[in-house]
Parts: sequence; structure tokens; C-alpha cells
Amino acid sequence: MISVVVPAHNEGSVIARTLVNMVDGAEPDELEVVVVCNGCNDNTADVARKFGPPVRVIESEIASKVHALNLGDQAASGFPRIYVDADVVFTLEAIRTLASRLQIGDVLLAAPSPSVELTGCSSLVRAFYEIRSHMPSVREGVGGSGVYGLSKAGRSRFDKFPSIVGDDIFVRGQFDKEERETLQSITSTVFAPRRIKELIAIRSRIYYGNAEFARLYPYLRKNKGGGNYRALVKLLRRPALWAKIGIYVYVNLRAAAKCRLRSGTFVWYHDATSRSVC
Repeated sequence: MISVVVPAHNEGSVIARTLVNMVDGAEPDELEVVVVCNGCNDNTADVARKFGPPVRVIESEIASKVHALNLGDQAASGFPRIYVDADVVFTLEAIRTLASRLQIGDVLLAAPSPSVELTGCSSLVRAFYEIRSHMPSVREGVGGSGVYGLSKAGRSRFDKFPSIVGDDIFVRGQFDKEERETLQSITSTVFAPRRIKELIAIRSRIYYGNAEFARLYPYLRKNKGGGNYRALVKLLRRPALWAKIGIYVYVNLRAAAKCRLRSGTFVWYHDATSRSVC
């Protein structure tokens, strides 16, 4: 049986979209989906419960994605085990393909390629994601797709999810390049923030997660993956992209500066603009 863990915090507006794409057409005992509603004060749990089997709902008063991941792991029984953000679309067929890849055994961590939905987004946000689509970090997955899967052997690499912002960065760091794979044949649909202000806030979270990972787990940084600098410099050979490159650099500089100004406990930003279902 394939287990899917879905941490969800106030995702009542989108959780049905996420779940229907996962479970519609599933065979009996093929799939279990554990939705962990953490710190919700909306109807996320009620909407998820309406699906019935194979969906199981757990509620926690603690608003923490990491805590939700650990609760989901405790409740889940199957492998491969796939972790899916509650606001992305990942279909049953994609789940099957990802699980089949992990069952071969040579790869312990796998993720789909991200497909960014830009409907309703500003031209600035669109420009950012156009440049980002050329970056090697996108093709590495396990960060940006909102989905990653682990084989049983892969999940045994670490105990509990640690209390950090970048769970996907931490997981990717457990495996070298030969042990992980981004599948080009399947995608997860990620919904971009519609305005640049929200995009900067989300990018700031990513910068914070990277910095926290580097500080707490320096010995795992060797598995982090390549950077985007060379690819960005190569794009400068195309004058038609200069304006969009400028927007891409501006967003990242603003996000990095915002991250450096943070102190104390990180406050998770919940973007509402990408969670309105048309």
C-alpha cells in the first residue's frame, strides 16, 4: 500500500481539490492518505472527512508542519511514502508512477517536476517564474514541487523530522545525487502567489530554511545540490531576458535581505492569493 501524508493548516479552500486528484479511481487497499490538520481554525478537517476511505484525518492543536509530518508518519503504514503539500495538485497516476520508481530500489528519494500555475498572477510574478524555469535547482526537485517520496530504506535514513523550516531541504540532504531523482515524466501543479509582495515573502522563507539547514547540518550540505549562479550568468547572453532577469534578482535580493533581518522564531507565511480556487 502507498501511504501519502498531507500536512494541512487552514487549507479548507483547496483541500478538496488536492484530495480528489489523489483518490479518484484508486483501487481498494492501493492507497492511504493521512491528512494532518495542524492548528486549523477553518473547515479543513470537515472537508477532508467527507472523502471517507482511503482518506484518514488527524487533528492537532499545534500549528506546525513538522509536527504534522511526524504525526502523519506515526499513523501511516505503507511504503513508498509520499509527502504532499495540501495546496498542490498531484494526481493518482503521478502517485503510482512515483511509487513504482521508488519500488525499484536504486533510488531512495524521488520527486516530480514542478508545474507552476500562473493564472491570475501579475506580470512581475510571471517574469520571475520564467527565469526560474531555467535554473538547475528546479530540475533537481525535492523543493519547489511540494511533493517528495521516500522508499522504506530512504525513510530509515533519519528518525523524526526535525523542528526546522525546510523539511524538504533536510530530506534532500540525506541523499547523494545517485540516490535521488527528479522525474521528468510526472509533474505536481504548484500555484504561484499572484503578487510580488507575497512572492518575496515566500522566497524569504526559502532563504531562511536554507540558512537554518546550513547552520544546523553543515555536514549534509554536500548533498544540497548545485547553485543557480552559472545558469543565471548564461542567461545574460540573451538581451531579451534582461528585464526579467532584473526582476528575478530583485525578488531574491529582497527576500534574502528580509531573511537576514529576521530574529527569533520564524513565523510561517500563509499566502492566501494562491489558495483561491476559480
